[in-house]
Amino acid sequence: MDFVHYDLGQLGPGQVVEVTLNIAANVQLLDTSNFNLYRSGGSFRYFGGHKTSSPCRIPVPAPGHWHLVIDLGGASGNLRSEVRVLSATSVG
Repeated sequence: MDFVHYDLGQLGPGQVVEVTLNIAANVQLLDTSNFNLYRSGGSFRYFGGHKTSSPCRIPVPAPGHWHLVIDLGGASGNLRSEVRVLSATSVG
């Protein structure tokens, strides 16, 4: 499984993950348990989804250690991405 992984560390409500993409991709915000399930090919839960416009923003739903995974769902392509963590007040 080919994917881009960002270990975002400890985040919490009031923060927003902003992702800039050059092509449409699956953008998934996962806690550590669900990230491990994703890597092992199991069923997992995430926040986000297939994003066709950029930048996209995903609010952090709960305190914890968070991971961002970006993949092309099996398609081929030259994916480039940038990730920033913003405070909800700076999003506007």
